[in-house]
Amino acid sequence: MTRTAPLRWVTLYFVVVIACFGCAHEKDASKPESTKAQSPRWSVQLADSTISRHPNPAEMEDSDRALAEKVHQVITDAAPGLAPRLWYGMPAYAKDGKVLCFFQPAKKFKSRYATLGFNDVAALDDGAMWPCAYALTTLTAADEKKVRALIARAAG
Repeated sequence: MTRTAPLRWVTLYFVVVIACFGCAHEKDASKPESTKAQSPRWSVQLADSTISRHPNPAEMEDSDRALAEKVHQVITDAAPGLAPRLWYGMPAYAKDGKVLCFFQPAKKFKSRYATLGFNDVAALDDGAMWPCAYALTTLTAADEKKVRALIARAAG
């Protein structure tokens, strides 16, 4: 065995450690960004609290924004106990600190429709299989009634 073999293993070891855990100066450099308070740039005053719905209105098209506002109104009417919050850049509503449902704008994933989705916290179980997301293009009075019933059932 040559003298360079142990050196290669040591070098390889440090490369793996740095790749997995990073250097101290890299961690320090990334700290300010990771500890920054994530304050939304757009919020709505409702009653006594500020409710964040979307970080930037320019990112949400007019149709998405109007639909998000309607969905917000329906959800807050159907389940006033849900806490509005921002979840992965989308308006969401939490129950006991866990996201129950969310509104995904169509533009976020370049889709032709917006989505009202439910997480596993929602009590929507119906046998062995049930829907956990609904496509929304508009929100008619009949659709509002369906969404209201879904939210009431999910918030259980």
